[in-house]
This record gives sequence, structure tokens and C-alpha cells, in this order.
Amino acid sequence: MNETMTEMRNPVTDELLGQTPLHTKEHLIEKVGKARQAQSEWQKIRPAKRASVIRKIRSYIVDHGDELAENIRDDNGKLLIDAMATEVIPAAMAVDYYCKQAAKFLKDKRIRGSSILFINKSSKTVRVPYGVVGIISPWNYPFAIPFSEVIMALLAGNGVILKTATETQSVGWALKKAIDSCGLPPNLFSMVNMKGRVAGDAFLDSGIDKLFFTGSVPVGKYLMGKASASLTPVCLELGGNDPMIICEDADLRRAAGGAVWAGLSNAGQSCGGVERIYVHENVYDEFMAILKENVENLRVGYEKGYFDSDMGAMTTEKQVQSVKKQVDDAVNQGAVVYTQSAAPQHAHYLPATVLTEVNHQMTVMREETFGPVLAVMKYHSVEEAINLANDSDLGLTASVWCGNIKKAEAIGRQIRAGTITINDHLMSHGLPETAWGGFKQSGIGRTHGKLGFDEMTQPQMIVKERFSFIRKNLWWPPYNRMVYDGLRGILYALYSRNLLKRLQGLRSLMKTALRMFRY
Repeated sequence: MNETMTEMRNPVTDELLGQTPLHTKEHLIEKVGKARQAQSEWQKIRPAKRASVIRKIRSYIVDHGDELAENIRDDNGKLLIDAMATEVIPAAMAVDYYCKQAAKFLKDKRIRGSSILFINKSSKTVRVPYGVVGIISPWNYPFAIPFSEVIMALLAGNGVILKTATETQSVGWALKKAIDSCGLPPNLFSMVNMKGRVAGDAFLDSGIDKLFFTGSVPVGKYLMGKASASLTPVCLELGGNDPMIICEDADLRRAAGGAVWAGLSNAGQSCGGVERIYVHENVYDEFMAILKENVENLRVGYEKGYFDSDMGAMTTEKQVQSVKKQVDDAVNQGAVVYTQSAAPQHAHYLPATVLTEVNHQMTVMREETFGPVLAVMKYHSVEEAINLANDSDLGLTASVWCGNIKKAEAIGRQIRAGTITINDHLMSHGLPETAWGGFKQSGIGRTHGKLGFDEMTQPQMIVKERFSFIRKNLWWPPYNRMVYDGLRGILYALYSRNLLKRLQGLRSLMKTALRMFRY
């Protein structure tokens, strides 16, 4: 195999989709330098004008939607419907939303004054692009995850260097073609193909101004430590081990359908997907019977040109082995394989699996599984369910399934996770207006929504003198006793509880304030 090229292959058929050259650290540094030159002019363009350019990408996605979905399927192994529903459509929604909101998000914000003492000052916050941002994205949602970050970064006035996963390079280049379709200035947006083990160091050594990384907790921790040397800001999304709480009055058929969708779509390779299910003891048996029926009826397989499969393939054999190891570990500790779907005899397929008799000493309940496995426990009280949901180092998303929406929200507010959904799960990643990110070791910072857009800029404070006739501030030299008395008068006049002291303070302040009008 050519060590200077990356082969792009279909994980199920092993069909060669193409080859793409590997880039070096020197290539990356060169791209950052060129992006910085282009960005210096791009940031001067009004946000509305930038949005008018970026908006053209929406038309490209609409015109090439089928082609993009097929590319994602062939490179990643997920179903065509999954590709359209969770990647292509959310991308079009993201372009539309962020282009409409960019000018508003970037508008200067005036700050209300804190004290009459500074009535002569006006303040505002302006948003300043970082410069050149780097984005390192994963293989599980190879189009949707980096796409929104690229769009937000460009609209905010940044240059962008994107590294997509080695496993899904074909999708990465399809994404670049979509972005390039709008006619951006040359070199403002670039893509590099680098092996994961060297990319993080190379990006942080290249002079980028901020790094966005989606991936594993260990790599995220390493990058954060590495970034500390240069104080390069990082935004990290590091996965989840997400709980689902099913209350006694929940719609059990909807809940079971939601568990199958959010836990098993994309073959369970979703950082925000359902992994741990906690069911109230009074409805446990009924729920499990419905879940068993749904899982056993799943049609697992590769559909090329057909729409008769419900779950696709795992993207990498390495991940298949990781999931098998977690399931075997759980079974060896007493877990029971309650039910499974059928699955093709192929290295990239696993059956959808439901485990019962699990506990929180098992790896499957403590770490991200990232495969088609649902682990189910019963609970006795709401407090127990909340404690179980929070018993994790990760906190990306969680869901509560309940007939009483107010009760469900009250439960959700007690769960330590970045996103709580009521009677649904996982789909919030497709809503461009909702921020995405987690608590605890699920990461730091946010993407998507206004909070995610804010991550693309730095706040800068502008403080101005309102009145040209003021010659100097009260506390400027030369000093004397009158200056001190005037400053102390501020304390008395504004905050003393003694009326006489307040009047005395006001007198001293007014006397000293006269010096502000002369040099």
C-alpha cells in the first residue's frame, strides 16, 4: 500500500471508493498561513454579505442530496435513510438557520451601566473572530458533525482547516465540494488528510487560533493538556454513556420505539445515543416485552439501492471488537442477553442486543459502548433513577419518558447532562438552534445554536467616553487629601445606610468632581 495515500473503501463491500493523498505537518502549516491571509479580508465583509455567500451551499445540498446520502452510506456503512435523516437534512437546516441568525449573533451588544458614577461612559460587547480555527471530526457522523462547525466558523469571519476521520475520507471530500460550491475566497477553507495519531499535535503546533475536537475522552484530555502550553482555546465533545429514564406513566410503545431509534440507529455509533435504560418496576415487564418484539423484528443488513433494512453496519472492525469485549465482560459478570436481532455473518455487523441483570460495576454501564447494545435496569423510585443516571463520569445527553411533562422536566433538571429531552432522544443534535455539548468528562464548550456560534468568536469590550468636555477622571494624579475624601465620598453617597453620611459623602464627591473639568 502507498504510504503517501489513503485508500477509501466501503466497510461492507470493501469496494475501493478512491484514494486521497496524506498531508504532513508542513502542509498543514502552509494551509494555516494561507487561510490567515484570506481571513484577514474575509472578516472585513459584513455578516449579512458573508451569509449571502454561504447560503448558496444550501442549494448545493438540495441538488445533490441523494448523491451525498449515498456517499455517506458507502463510506460509513450506515443506512441511506439514516444518512438522509441525520446528516443531509440537518446540514441544509444548519445552513438556513445560521445564515439567518449570523448578523444577529454578531451584532454589537450595548451594556447597561452599573452606576450613575460612570454616566459619562458607554460600553458594548463586540464579537471578534478567532482567526483560523482547526476542526478535527470523527467517523460516526462524518458529514453532519463537522459541517455545522465549518458553517458557523466561516459565518463568524474565521478561516477554517478541517481534518475528517481517516476512515471516512470520501465523505470529507464530498463535504469540501459542498462548501467550495458557494465560491469562498481561495484558501479560506481547506481540508487536510492526516492520521489521527499525529493530527492533534500537528494542529496545535501549526499556529491555529482555536481547536474543535470530537472524539474520545483520552485524546480530548491529551489535546487539552497540549493546548495549555500555548493557551490555545479548545472546544471538546468527548462522547457519552447516555441514560433513558422510563416513568410508570410513560407511553411504553413510544418509549420502546425511541430506545430502538436512539440506541440502535447508525448501529449504535452515536455519542448521544441511548445506552443505559432505567425502567420503573411497575412497567418493567410490559416495556421489556415491547422492546423485545421491536429488536427481534429489526432487519439488519446492507442495503445498496434498497430500503428494507433497519440497521446498518459498524464502520470499523476495531469498534466491533470493542463492543464485543464490553458485552462479554458484562455476561461474564452475570448480565443476561435478553434478546438479539438477526445479523449478517460479516466482520462489520453485530446483532442489536439487549442486556438485563446489569449493574454499575460493569464496563457497559460505566463507559461509552458505541455499538448496538441496550442495557436495561429496573428502579423503585424516581430518586433511585436519578442517582443511577448520574452515576457516570460522562454527561452528554439524557432523556425522560413520562406522561406528565412537568414531572419529566423536574426529573430532567436533576440529571447532570448537557441536553435533556422529554419523550425523545438523540434528535436534538439535528436542531441547529439547540446547543450541543456535555457535563463532566463529556467535554468542554458547546457547538450548535447561539452558544456554539459564540464559540467561534471572542468577546471584546469597547468602553467610550461620552462627554468631550471631561478632561480627566476623578482618580487621576496629582493626588491630595481632597481626592481621597472625594473617593471615600463615593462609598458614603452610594452605599452608606446612614443618611447624614450619605449627604456628607455627596458633598465631598461634588467638591472633588470639579477637577474632572480642568487639566
